[in-house]
Amino acid sequence: MVEEKQAKPLYQVVAEDILQQINEGKLSANERLPSEHDLCEIHSVGRNTVRRAISDLAKDGVLNTIPGVGTFVSGDRFDKTAQYLFGFTHEMQLHGKNISSRVIEAKLISADPFLARRLQIQLGADVVFLYRVRLMDGVPTAIERSYLPHDLCPKILEYDFSKASLYETLSRVYDKSPDHAEQVIEANLATDEVARLLELEQPAVVLVFHRETRLSSGQVVEYVDSELRGDRFRFYADLHLQTRLEKFAFRRLPVPMETESRA
Repeated sequence: MVEEKQAKPLYQVVAEDILQQINEGKLSANERLPSEHDLCEIHSVGRNTVRRAISDLAKDGVLNTIPGVGTFVSGDRFDKTAQYLFGFTHEMQLHGKNISSRVIEAKLISADPFLARRLQIQLGADVVFLYRVRLMDGVPTAIERSYLPHDLCPKILEYDFSKASLYETLSRVYDKSPDHAEQVIEANLATDEVARLLELEQPAVVLVFHRETRLSSGQVVEYVDSELRGDRFRFYADLHLQTRLEKFAFRRLPVPMETESRA
């Protein structure tokens, strides 16, 4: 075995050792690896050797490196469409996952200037505020803070959104089916509150969403701020070449200065 290891490139020996630790359960899914400096000392190799080993394992999907944060053992990651409008419950059920929610807050608030613009309602009008942690097979996976014009869905807070789907309730009870949306997605470091709710070890990266959802008429039915665990999702889109560039332009969806609860 010693001769076999000595015959291999050092980076491959290091990569195989890390992979063996993962297979034996010494390194768990989503666990952070030791720093490059520590790995150099553990394996008595140089930094370039460690970096090559990590790079090869990352290409194979075994590890996930987040710049400025560290390298983690990859867990199960789910494709989330960036092309079609799905509710979180519906989309994750397509992956065969059991989705539930823990409601943090559900109440009426008054529209501040930001919400009045986003929801296209009068300043001070009643807004439904629904703040939930979404769980996938019992594991906290996402946070959603939804804001809806109360006039479009009166008494909607009488429903139990720890079990019910918001989009299904809007469609079936109020005949307000979400039709299309504009969405901004960015990566960010989790706040202490988000890390606590998603049971993440700091520092942690989350995918941050700001979405404005509309009915087929164009009326805004929901504005939502949300965070998803960056270690559980990746995005898929079917892209086509845009040949008429003069007809194509990006429109940036305005987002708040911070993503803490607006309530």
